[in-house]
Amino acid sequence: MTKVSCPICEKKMPGPHIEWPDYPFCSPKCRKIDLGRWLGESYRVPAEEQGSREEDSNSE
Repeated sequence: MTKVSCPICEKKMPGPHIEWPDYPFCSPKCRKIDLGRWLGESYRVPAEEQGSREEDSNSE
């Protein structure tokens, strides 16, 4: 049996994840909080700078 924590509220979720319909979240509320963070652009993937790409292509 693995213990997983909700990524939003960090509540421990014992047992197989099949018992948690909102997995990896503990509840619909935490699922909506996560969606709101994505839509509000709180989560971002770092972009490569243009200058470093041009230097790499020139060195080849």
